[in-house]
Amino acid sequence: MALAQPDTLFSEIIDFLASTPTPEDIIAFKPSGRLEQRLSDLLERNRRDTLTAEGRAELDEFLRMNHFMNMLKIRAREKLSQA
Repeated sequence: MALAQPDTLFSEIIDFLASTPTPEDIIAFKPSGRLEQRLSDLLERNRRDTLTAEGRAELDEFLRMNHFMNMLKIRAREKLSQA
């Protein structure tokens, strides 16, 4: 079984979820500063049309994982509002 790749948003999310976060923790989750900077770099390269195919795949994965966390945060907020 393959483990999550290090230094990816996917890996950070897996580690975060494995820590059994509370709904409040989920709502407060943010990627590390290093990954935020990487996203900024990928977006800038995309704007300049200098993004490689590998960079495009990395950006797409980052956006998918970001969407996943946004949906998880919505569910966590719903859970808190029902309490």
